[in-house]
Order: sequence, then C-alpha cells, then structure tokens
Amino acid sequence: MEETIFSILEDITGTDEVRDNPEVDLFEQGLMDSLATVQLLVEIEGQLGVQVPVSEFDRAQWNTPTKIIEQVKVLQG
Repeated sequence: MEETIFSILEDITGTDEVRDNPEVDLFEQGLMDSLATVQLLVEIEGQLGVQVPVSEFDRAQWNTPTKIIEQVKVLQG
C-alpha cells in the first residue's frame, strides 16, 4: 500500500522528492494544489479501494506522504 501511494504521489507531483523526503509538506512546497488533491483521492480509491470523501478531507492531516499513508491505513481499518 505504501509503495502504491508513493507511486501515485510521484505521478501527481512529477517528482521523486516525495519518496526521498516523506515529511515534505506537499502544499507548502507547491507540489500539490486542490486539483492534485482531487486526483490523489480518485487514485487512492481506484488503486486501493479506499474512499475519502472530499468533505472530510483535512489538508493538515494529508499534507505529507507520511500522513497520507497513515490516513489511508486508518480508512482501510
């Protein structure tokens, strides 16, 4: 699952910095914006079968690769 998330993030951001530095703030560094966020959620659902309602998306809890992985783990149960 972690490998899939890193792969999704690399595709969306266009950089492998997300793998090299899993604590990078994706929004502060300009690697993701609102459109990229929607893309991320669609890919997580499509590739991992985990639904994340956009209305429940809290940017502060999804701003680093590490946090994204942890949120997906929680949603997977």
